[in-house]
Amino acid sequence: MSRHNPKYRHEDLPYRASVGVMLLNREGLVFVGKRIEQTVEGWQMPQGGIDDGETPQEAALRELEEEIGTRNAKYLREHEEWLSYDLPSHLLGVALRGRYRGQRQKWLAMRFLGEDSDINVHTAEPEFAQWKWLAIEALPRLIVPFKRDTYMKVITAFRDLAGPVD
Repeated sequence: MSRHNPKYRHEDLPYRASVGVMLLNREGLVFVGKRIEQTVEGWQMPQGGIDDGETPQEAALRELEEEIGTRNAKYLREHEEWLSYDLPSHLLGVALRGRYRGQRQKWLAMRFLGEDSDINVHTAEPEFAQWKWLAIEALPRLIVPFKRDTYMKVITAFRDLAGPVD
């Protein structure tokens, strides 16, 4: 497989406006799901597009319900900046329905209020094959390289929230 798709160039495509969620449980661990359609193992936090007229918080709750079967979470904090990442050249024209160069994301930290049994990744349009709670320090090792810089910024911004709560 070619590592470069000459038909598509980054500068010719826009960024997709999206939201990302660092979902923390009561122990301060972070939710990650293993992507279904990946050829290499890829784990990520929930994320998805922001629909017209939606706020990032509304999009975050909708994405949680669509991806993990529940919206039982409380808003904690928003990253102060929009963070962007570019797709690698071989995914241009393939990933994100082929319409975007990458994503421009507003990241939110949220606290999961339910029980693990409330989480169901086998939704109507599943994105994750499996899921787990993970220590925040372990995130960078599991994330695909092209998202790692974004994840490091999110970890830095929300690290103080990743501890047990009463």
